[in-house]
Amino acid sequence: MKKFVTAPFLPTEVEIEQVSANVAKISAYPFESGYAITLAHPLRRLLMSSSVGYSVIAVAIEGATHEFDTVRGMLEDISLFVLNLKNMKFKINSDEEQIEVKYTFNSKQTITGADLSNDELTVVSEDNYLATINDDHGLTFSIIVQKGIGYVSSEEIRDMVAKEYIPIDAFFTPVKKVTYEIEKILVEDNPNYEKAVFMVETDGQISPIDAFQESITVMYDQMSVFNKVFNLSEVQIIEANKQESDIDLKDLVVKVDELNLSARSFNSLDRAKIKFVGDLALMSEVEVKNIKNLGKKSLEEIAEKFASLGYSIEDNLPEDVASALRKKLEQLKA
Repeated sequence: MKKFVTAPFLPTEVEIEQVSANVAKISAYPFESGYAITLAHPLRRLLMSSSVGYSVIAVAIEGATHEFDTVRGMLEDISLFVLNLKNMKFKINSDEEQIEVKYTFNSKQTITGADLSNDELTVVSEDNYLATINDDHGLTFSIIVQKGIGYVSSEEIRDMVAKEYIPIDAFFTPVKKVTYEIEKILVEDNPNYEKAVFMVETDGQISPIDAFQESITVMYDQMSVFNKVFNLSEVQIIEANKQESDIDLKDLVVKVDELNLSARSFNSLDRAKIKFVGDLALMSEVEVKNIKNLGKKSLEEIAEKFASLGYSIEDNLPEDVASALRKKLEQLKA
C-alpha cells in the first residue's frame, strides 16, 4: 500500500572499515533517492580542500644564497634539494601551528625522511630521499613547518619569512584521494533507497577516519550561520534517535514456535516462512493480514502475543530499530 510521507527519510546506519593505515571505507544509509549524492559531493570537496595538514614553507641552507645555488659537499643543487624537501610529509608533535627546526649533518651519508624526525617533528614519509653528502664538509640547514589547509604559493610565503629563507610552495592537504559510489539499497520492499560509500586515502599525517570527521565538522560549522535566523540548533533530531535506540531487540528475535500459538496460527506462519517474531514486526499490518490462511481469530491471537511483548501489530518499528533487527535476523538465519 502506498504511503504518504511528510518528511525525507533519515539515514540511520554508518559503517567504517579500516582498509589500511591510510585508507578507510565509510558507508552511510539508507537515503531517499537523490539524497546520497547531495551529501557525498560536498563532503568529497571538503575532504580535498579543507582537511588540515602540515607543510614545509621555507628552508635556509648554510652557504646558499638562492634556490639556484650549489653548496660544497652535497651532490644535489639547491633547486633539487628544495624539490625533494617539498615532497616530504611532516607532522608537528605539539599544538604549535609553526615551528623552526635546524639540522646539521657532518659525515658522508644519504639523508632520508627518517633522518629528519625528532622530538618536535615526525616525518611521515620516512623513506623519501632528500640529499647525499659526498665529503666531510657537512650540511647545515633550517626549515619552517607550518600547519594549514589548501595550497599557498611560494610568492605569497616570501614576505612571511626572513630574507635568508627560500620560500617553498606549501601543499597542506593530507588527503590524497577521495572517491564515492552511490549504491541502491532495499528498505521495506522499496529498492530505490541509496547507500553512499566513501573511500578516503591520506598521506599519513592524519588518519582517513579523522579527516572524514573533520570534514563533517567543517560542514556543520559552515551551516551554523543559519542558526542566527532559523534556530536549526534547536531541532531535537539527536534526542529523538536516542529514544528510539533504547528499544530492546531481545523479544523480537524469539522464534515463533516459542510463542505457544495455536496449531492453525503457527502453521500459517510456518508456511509463510516466518520463523522469528521480528519477521512479523518488520511487516506492515496489511502484510500480516494478507498472510495465506491466517484468519481473523489467528490474527487476534498474534496481536495479543505482540501486546504481551510490549509491541502493537498496528505500529511500524522506528527505522533505526528495524535496520538493526534486519541485520540480527540475517545473522540468525545464516
